[in-house]
Amino acid sequence: MRLDLDLPLILHHDDASYSEEQAMSGFDLTLLEHDNLGSTIYQKLCEALMKGVFKPDDRLKIRDLAERLGTSVTPVRDAILRLVQDQALVLRSPRDIRVPMLTRAAYLEIRDIRVNLEGLAAARAAEKATPAQIEVLEALLKRNEEAMAAGDTALATELNQMFHFALSEIADMPVLGDILRRLWLQMGPLIADVYDGAGRTMIDHHYPLMDAIRRHDGPAATRAIQADILLASGPILERVDAATPEALAS
Repeated sequence: MRLDLDLPLILHHDDASYSEEQAMSGFDLTLLEHDNLGSTIYQKLCEALMKGVFKPDDRLKIRDLAERLGTSVTPVRDAILRLVQDQALVLRSPRDIRVPMLTRAAYLEIRDIRVNLEGLAAARAAEKATPAQIEVLEALLKRNEEAMAAGDTALATELNQMFHFALSEIADMPVLGDILRRLWLQMGPLIADVYDGAGRTMIDHHYPLMDAIRRHDGPAATRAIQADILLASGPILERVDAATPEALAS
């Protein structure tokens, strides 16, 4: 799977005397630079997970990611370990790092939290949305339709995530937004896994949501986003239930 992290190769070194040992030790970066690099890679991998670049049971190889990012393995490994702590990745062994498939219980818990928190964000967004912000949402929805019509599932999945996150940004609720990011770290790969066949299901309720936002009707916006999340749970649960231990082990 190709991972487009759009990260500049800031650690490329043309000096022939620059040894492989130095490269593998972190490119002679200071501790502060190393920490900043690790945080950057962590954020890039978070974004990839939330937008559905990875799917459940995908295997991440630290060395491959390091080569793609133009860095040593150390900051990539550090970012991976942070994502394991976030429960966004699972470490089966030092050489087997996977995107986990959520259990039914875990998915239902996340779904119920999303219903409440995204409902709150939608209501607040409806109350606060400016004409310019409404245009942003409309543009995301239009681009999502175009991506689906073109068969570009990856882009459509990303635009769906951007639409949902835009609501919390318009609501101006940064704490809520941080919580949603943690939930979407686990949800992003699963949504991407079913979006090809269920994208229509996941976008239809964005239209009544937009109507509610244009009217600045908070309760209607809450109902629309909650219906959106609950309706999407049908195909998602089918995928979760189909993921038997035997299938994941293959």
